[in-house]
Amino acid sequence: MRIALLEDDVAVGTAMQHWLEAAGHDVHNFTSGKTIVREASRESFDLFMLDWHVPDLSGEEVLRWLREKQQSTVPVLFATSRDSEADIVAALQAGADDYMVKPVRRLELLARVDSLLRRARPKQSETEPISVGPYSIDLVDRVVTLRGTPIEMTDKEYDLTVFLFRNIGRLTSRGHISESVWGRSSDVQSRTVDTHASRVRKKLELGPANGVRLTPVYNFGYRLEKVSLPDDPPA
Repeated sequence: MRIALLEDDVAVGTAMQHWLEAAGHDVHNFTSGKTIVREASRESFDLFMLDWHVPDLSGEEVLRWLREKQQSTVPVLFATSRDSEADIVAALQAGADDYMVKPVRRLELLARVDSLLRRARPKQSETEPISVGPYSIDLVDRVVTLRGTPIEMTDKEYDLTVFLFRNIGRLTSRGHISESVWGRSSDVQSRTVDTHASRVRKKLELGPANGVRLTPVYNFGYRLEKVSLPDDPPA
């Protein structure tokens, strides 16, 4: 999963980043509140980990911005040295999903992160087919079908299709897509993501006629969403 980490103590932030990356997560490490807010306004993440006392904006202010300005429901875990009951209650009332008191222990951190991610997004099988409307994705044989007819796709088109269908209904940034499909170390430009998204839309005939639409969002990314079929009865 893609995690945004706010921690101004470089040694602590680096340690937590290494722990999370060793567990298979992609971590973006930030040391100031304004920096993480700026990035979160143009990038999507699966989880935020926030310290309280950081430069520019406090972790609490970042949390309120996420919940009130961005109206984000992405899980937020506080990891801070503030350990009073009043502080914990304030963070939870502001919209935090969990709270850890420093010093953070590796196994507890990983367990809490996994728990939050499971609650937000139930674990997806690596082998069970994905079925949405007339579409089916065979994750074993790497085949996408539309009404039972296999669609010829390149490897990256297939990987992008899987990512979009696993995040159906969710707005994901181009950076998130690039990192998940091409890898963190790749140097993929936005137009590459756009080109592949266009090809996937055409090949899969994504649109109201098939009940699934791929919508580009200016200066951000894409949302794959279910739409009513033309002959569906009104709600």
